[in-house]
Amino acid sequence: MTAIQLNAELAHELSLIANDETLLAKVLKYVKKITAKKEDDTLMTKEEFFAKIKQAEEEYQKGETYAMLPGESFHDFRLRSL
Repeated sequence: MTAIQLNAELAHELSLIANDETLLAKVLKYVKKITAKKEDDTLMTKEEFFAKIKQAEEEYQKGETYAMLPGESFHDFRLRSL
């Protein structure tokens, strides 16, 4: 499909829910989410953030951690821990 065809289909689908504020809010939230990812791939949802925190806590409890060596620069530490 071309961009023009996709835009027409999107406009048609939006017209079907134009009077439903709940559905429009959901569509808007999703569109903002995917455009934010396009603009900045480091952004994440609250759920993704807390999942990363939980994963880090689990790794810590298993002893899967790294410590800086005496005299080691942060740059070297980061390279070693990747």
